[in-house]
Amino acid sequence: MTDLKNQRRLASQILKVGHNRVWINPERMEDAEAAMTREEIKKLIHEGLIKALPKKGVSRARARIIHAKKKQKRRSGRGSKTGSSRAKISKKEAWMSKIRALRKRLRALKVNKTITENTYRKAYKLSSSGKFVSVADLERYLKTHDLWRKR
Repeated sequence: MTDLKNQRRLASQILKVGHNRVWINPERMEDAEAAMTREEIKKLIHEGLIKALPKKGVSRARARIIHAKKKQKRRSGRGSKTGSSRAKISKKEAWMSKIRALRKRLRALKVNKTITENTYRKAYKLSSSGKFVSVADLERYLKTHDLWRKR
């Protein structure tokens, strides 16, 4: 393999492209090797012995596939969500999941006779007013206020 570094450099300057985009015909390498001046390189370009390769762009194929999937409502799970926690789950949805958990726990405590009906009612009202942050907070409240039923 012959070294055509100089010819490639001159051709890239003439064609106004990077030296990686310069194509030299492999069947007529000796003609390219003989060319030393800018005029000789220009002549080879005119003959079509040296050409500029087309630019390589970024393929849109993957982007098109992803777009088609998103139109089918795919790729929209928890892991694909961006933004703050409030952007991912609305205030209302967060409240609904919290209040349902609290009410479920209160119901279980009442059925197991861990708390009285009266305590259940009070705690139910307090949870509806937004006093408790979580189920653990509710249980903490019941413990600190000594509202567990005495055995």
